[in-house]
Order: sequence, then C-alpha cells, then structure tokens
Amino acid sequence: MTLANFPLRAMTLATALLAPVLANATNGYFSHGYGAKSLGLAGVGIALPQDGLAAATNPAGTALVGSRLDLGLTVFAPSRGADIAGNAFGADASYSGNSSSTFLIPDFGYTRQIDPNLAVGLAVYGNGGMNTDYSQNPYSRFGATGAAGINLEQLFISPSVAYKVNETHTFGAALNLAYQRFEAKGVGLFAGFSSAPGNVSDQGVDSTTGVGVRLGWIGKVTPQLTLGATWASKISGKFDKYKGLFADGGGFDVPENYGVGLAFEATPNWTLAADVQTIRYSQVGSVGNSAASLFTGQAQLGAANGPGFGWRDLTVLKLGVSHKLRSDLTLRGGVSFANQPVPESETFFNVLAPGVVKNHLTLGATWTTPGGGELSGFFAHAFGETVNGVGSIPPGNPPAGFGGGNANVRLKENLIGVSYGWKF
Repeated sequence: MTLANFPLRAMTLATALLAPVLANATNGYFSHGYGAKSLGLAGVGIALPQDGLAAATNPAGTALVGSRLDLGLTVFAPSRGADIAGNAFGADASYSGNSSSTFLIPDFGYTRQIDPNLAVGLAVYGNGGMNTDYSQNPYSRFGATGAAGINLEQLFISPSVAYKVNETHTFGAALNLAYQRFEAKGVGLFAGFSSAPGNVSDQGVDSTTGVGVRLGWIGKVTPQLTLGATWASKISGKFDKYKGLFADGGGFDVPENYGVGLAFEATPNWTLAADVQTIRYSQVGSVGNSAASLFTGQAQLGAANGPGFGWRDLTVLKLGVSHKLRSDLTLRGGVSFANQPVPESETFFNVLAPGVVKNHLTLGATWTTPGGGELSGFFAHAFGETVNGVGSIPPGNPPAGFGGGNANVRLKENLIGVSYGWKF
C-alpha cells in the first residue's frame, strides 16, 4: 500500500472501527481533547499542535507537525446516576445509570507535508456523545416501562489543509464530516407531551450525517510565544425516528464552537499552554431549549422550537504544562475548569443526559523509542459533580404534574489512553 492511497483506505477502516463503540462525555457531551498528547494537557492544543490529530482542535496545526501517523485508543469509564427526593408518587430512590459502564474510543490522525509550507491531513475521532443506561427506570412511578436511557455517539472525519504563509503565520481549514447515532429507551411516558407520540422512545438506533467546517490560525508572535484561534460551524443533523422527542422534528445539530489559545516556551524543556473554548449548546433547540414549557402545555416535544434539555453555553479554561525530562521522555499535566451547562430547574429531563462534570485533572507522557516511534499515554479524571434540582419535577397530578419534588443528577469520569505515532 502506497502513501498516496493510504488516507482513503485508513479513513474507511477507521470509520468501520469507530462507529460501533463511541461514547463520550466530558465538556457537556464534547470530548475535552483529541489525541493522547493533548488529552494529557487537559485538552490544550489550539496553539500547540503535537500530532496527526491536530486538525481536530485547530487545522492550522496540520502544517506544523510534519508528515506523521498516529493511532490511539482510550478507555472511558463514566459513573452517572440520579436521585429523586420529595416526590408524592413514591419515586424517591437512588438510580444508577451504569448498566453500561466502560467504553472504547479509538482515534486516528495522518498528516503529510507536501512542501515546506503546505500540508494536508486526515483526523478521525469521536467528537463526543452521551450514554445513560438505567436498569431501574427513574420514570417508572410515572408510567414508564422497561430499562431507561439514551445513547448518543458522534464520529468526525476531518480532512484538512494548512498553509504556512511565512515564518510567523499559518492558516488552516478542515471539513468536518459528522456521523451521529442515537437511541432512546424507556421514556414512552413523554409520548403524551409530543407532537409525534409514536416517535419518542424505543425506536431503535437512528443515524444522521452532516458537514461543517473548522478554520484556524496559529501565529508565532515571538520566539517563545505562540498564539492560536479556531472556529467550527454548526453542523445540521436530524433523527427522524425520534422526531417526537427532539425539537424541530428530530433536529439534533452539532453546536458551533470556537476558542483561542497560547503556548509559551519558558525554557527549551518547559512549555506552558492554555486554551479557552466555548461550545454553544444553547443555540441547538433540542439541547438548549428549556423543558419548562413542556409541563405547562405551552409547547410539545418535537414541535418547531419545542422543548429540549435546557443546556447553557459551556466555556472551558484549559491549562497545561509540558516538561522534556530527557531527550526521549516528555511529561505532561493539566487542569480544566468549566461552567455548569445544566440548570437546577432542568434536572428532571436531564436524568437522561447528566453532562454535569466541570473540572478535569490530567497527566500524560511520551516516550520516544530507539527506532523513533512515539509511545504516548494519559490519564484524566473528571471530578464528581452533582446538580441538585430546584423545582425540577412539576407538582400535581398527570397529565401536567408528576408529584413534585426534585431530581438530582450526578456524573464523574475516568479516562486512560495510549497512542503510537511515527514520522515518515
């Protein structure tokens, strides 16, 4: 197999491998970073490209990492659940959403330097997702049957091109080819609140595809300081099988997101880096619209601009430090901090999607083998977070009421991953 036809074959293989196993949730339902090196730095990468997955964060980095190939695998272990308290219908209990507890997340990155200034690349990765699996249905006291939960998966295939205008400025662009899959089960009780009651729950797996763009710039403004900026467009998506659950007839777009970053080479062996990223969840109706109108009868699930999960926009500050301990060994660490996307008033619906973690701690390292290969690893911990509901379960009797009280949702996560990369 020649390098000329390698990207197409690799993309086909990677898509087949990734599609069945993706499940992810860190910053809302977006991954907190892409590639083992970035993940060891709390996801920092806008101004600090390090491997073939650079385009997933900032496509300008495609022209700054050389010709290389990177393959990675992450083991993702979330712990999610919910508590209901003060409910008049006897729903008070603690519910575990961990019937599915461990997930594998592969990734793949390839870059090729065409000439000293021009490079192309291909990144294949899990952009994000969300999974809950309740063997004991939290909504059973309200009429739901069977196990409950959702499964959302997002696979991105991002071919990129980048051009180094001069020694200071590099610009890049990537197509974001998004493939999403979704399934909901055990939430048929909400059919009575839907414009399409037959398409709310237990419709099997549905999928949707869409296309967007990511643009980026990296500028080396001084010998030690590098800055970067990136923006990704919204990507349209629609789950027809669940047109009675999601707003706008099943609409589920990938939200617009953008960020800025810096990398400062304090010494030849120490690099400090930071990113600030914003994800505009509130601009996607099925994610950002409040569920309040659902229970007052003002709007129906699945309707135009209908109720959603009530998520706010998420802004994340990522801080990382890299230390070259030896010529063949680099150590990394990072922390990230985010605001809370899930409001206290919206927890009843978010029992299904408790994307509430805010803060991460990460560690990582890369060992360069005698043959020149790079073996990288990382560990990330998302600290446990609970959002206690305030007025989150509608009082009164059906159809408008669920007996009052509150739903409290919780999540914590651990990730461990490895990758192997080499230059050619």
